[in-house]
Amino acid sequence: MSHVALALALGLAGGVLAGLFGVGGGIVFVPALTLGLGLGQLTAEATSLAAIVPVVAVGSFRQHRDGLVHWPSAGLLGACSLVGVLIGAEIALDLPESALRRAFAAFLLLSALQMALRARRQLQAAAP
Repeated sequence: MSHVALALALGLAGGVLAGLFGVGGGIVFVPALTLGLGLGQLTAEATSLAAIVPVVAVGSFRQHRDGLVHWPSAGLLGACSLVGVLIGAEIALDLPESALRRAFAAFLLLSALQMALRARRQLQAAAP
């Protein structure tokens, strides 16, 4: 698959996931950029952050239009995230590529485990 075709497919998949689940495209973009396009981990993460800007703008506007955005929380989360991303980017720049990849993989695995456990508890609570 060419780089352009892969980027188009990734953009579409990331947008659908963001619209459905509110997840950042990084869950899709970062692994695909490293595996599919051969980018380094740090470059893939930076590219993913840049690519998500239009998704955030359109998605936020769409959800705001339906009255679903809690703006006080969004403002607080956004302001704190600005500080956090500066700290995280500095840490990422100091980490070896292999450590950054392992940390990202661990984050994805822990996120998946947390979601699976939460879904299991909800199913058990709903069972008669």
